[in-house]
Amino acid sequence: MKRTHQLKDIRNIGIVAHIDAGKTTTTERILYYTGLTYKIGEVHDGSAVMDWMEQEQERGITITSAVTTCEWQNKRINIIDTPGHVDFTVEVERSLRILDGAVVILDAKGGVEPQTEAVWHQADHYHVPRIVFINKMDLVGADFKRSIKMIVDRLKANPVAIQIPMGHESDFEGVISLIDMKAIYNIGENGEELEITEIPEAYKKEALDYRQKLLETIAETDDDIMMAYLEGESIKSKDLLNALRNATLRNEIVPVLCGAAYKNKGVQMLLDAVNDFLPSPIDVKDIVGHTPTGQETSRKASDDSPFSALVFKIMTDPYVGKLSYMRVYSGTLEAGKQTYNASKDKKEKIGKMLLMHSNKREELGKIHTSDIIAAVGLKFSTTGDTLCDKSHPIILESMDFPIPVISVAVEPKTPGDLDKMTSSLNKLSEEDPTFKFDKHPETGQLLISGMGELHLEIILDRMINEYGVNANVGKPQVSYRETITTETITEHELSRQVGTQGIYGYVKLKVSPNERGSGHSFTNNLTTDCPKVYFEACKEAAMASLKSGVIAGYEVVDVHVELLDIKFDDDSSEVGFKSTTAFALLEALKTGHSILLEPIFKVEIVVPEEYVGDVIGDIASRNGSLDGMELVSGKNLLRATIPLSNMFGYATDLRSKTQGRGYYSMIFDHFSQVPQSVLDKFIY
Repeated sequence: MKRTHQLKDIRNIGIVAHIDAGKTTTTERILYYTGLTYKIGEVHDGSAVMDWMEQEQERGITITSAVTTCEWQNKRINIIDTPGHVDFTVEVERSLRILDGAVVILDAKGGVEPQTEAVWHQADHYHVPRIVFINKMDLVGADFKRSIKMIVDRLKANPVAIQIPMGHESDFEGVISLIDMKAIYNIGENGEELEITEIPEAYKKEALDYRQKLLETIAETDDDIMMAYLEGESIKSKDLLNALRNATLRNEIVPVLCGAAYKNKGVQMLLDAVNDFLPSPIDVKDIVGHTPTGQETSRKASDDSPFSALVFKIMTDPYVGKLSYMRVYSGTLEAGKQTYNASKDKKEKIGKMLLMHSNKREELGKIHTSDIIAAVGLKFSTTGDTLCDKSHPIILESMDFPIPVISVAVEPKTPGDLDKMTSSLNKLSEEDPTFKFDKHPETGQLLISGMGELHLEIILDRMINEYGVNANVGKPQVSYRETITTETITEHELSRQVGTQGIYGYVKLKVSPNERGSGHSFTNNLTTDCPKVYFEACKEAAMASLKSGVIAGYEVVDVHVELLDIKFDDDSSEVGFKSTTAFALLEALKTGHSILLEPIFKVEIVVPEEYVGDVIGDIASRNGSLDGMELVSGKNLLRATIPLSNMFGYATDLRSKTQGRGYYSMIFDHFSQVPQSVLDKFIY
């Protein structure tokens, strides 16, 4: 299959936002206006193309990121529509990892909400250029100026309005382009036609003021625009667009547009902005990785470069089996050909290569640089693995995923369900790196763990309905963590005779706390040489031992282990050193003053004035702290941090306290040491 578009004419973008900001609604309009669908699908009636899972259609929310491809003004746009609920943040994380640009959608009423902050910081981490679409300008409480101010205050970004709305709430009628200084109206049954006119007199002064701000901001990033601006010369739209594009690609500014996707207003101009401002594959830096021996290397985005691709998502399809989604960074590959998994040092053969449109597919004979496709037939590859040309190996940076914070106990109803349950949980955990399952070391219960109550609800729904597993399910419980607070040095010697075989090993470890949230680390500070296999055995055993702590068996986090000394003889073996290290580390956890940690969440609560006192009192009763309060669209926005253990059932309690008029959102923030009252429940 020949390449249909040059690399400069391709955009790989994601649609990201807080839940209910209108991501899927906007994407459905994009599919309609680009001719990919013949009618507009709606989230509320379950007809949205991108929300194809049964669980998504039932709940009216996006759960899994959906991939599609469309064309606008002779440019190919590969789109990933991501979830907005905090429980499915992994879908945003792995999407932003492989995308070149992003469209961040804000609800004009709520502005920058908690999940928006989370995905914005994820995009910062991957240096992804963004544009912002302030959606729902037609709703009561819509506030364009406030939304822009929140981008500055909360996201610490440099927003530049390139459009302003004409009217707001029920009077919203269209947008004004500050680049062309024209008024744009969507007309026709579905807003498919654009009417471009002179700016109405009522909006001229405001448009000129915003145009002045636009020129001042962009002049700070472009010398030619600066000179023309200072000399009072007229600046051509083409030159302004070029300067805006360059500044956006450098992440110096964020162009801001507005509209009302549900009312079919502003989406075509958003598509124009995707083409105008977001990068093509050749606008981003060469992808950097390392060879299997640890040397840094890179790949240029070109079909002539050696093949390299990153697997960013696994899905199980009922018709074709396991689908491995990948982004091709360089080179080409034909269907049926062999490739190399550099992350696992395994050969892989790709059976079919599919261009995905949500859950529909088109088979490809060949894939090219910048393609986002799903492959069938990969046996060993999982999320974060690199596929490449074996003669030019490269391992690309993988992804870090948040750890689960909530668990429930499950058990099969019949012995016959046990195998089905294990098989289904294995498949679900392969799809979702933030979903884990394991037996509790003390109770023997099978615990499934995830990012929130909704996350586990979806997992259980899929396990029962998709895989036909009959199960008993317990109540949700917090996934605590353990760590140490002081440095300790321990040693252990194992000398044992098992039959005719001797077992010998000696290790000396220094175990110390890492900075909170930094994870584990392991270093070799041996002064004498030892066989690499023994060192690797010590490292593997140390990391495995940290899976279970000494207070209540919860996973240990943020620990640094140094191997100080090791002794071995002819009776030494890998097994012996694994056992020796495990004993030494267990002693270190006991003497290193282990503490119990609980997940703390940022919570934003919106309530009418008359209920503020009751809600603040309730926050205090949940051991939470009030971090701030502001007035938003006539209601009070309370920002608080509250332990997850005290948030179960909060939705019902809040509705009761506010007569159904209050609502909230929450997102994981950090782990913190539990108070003594909580610790006593585990010790006594």
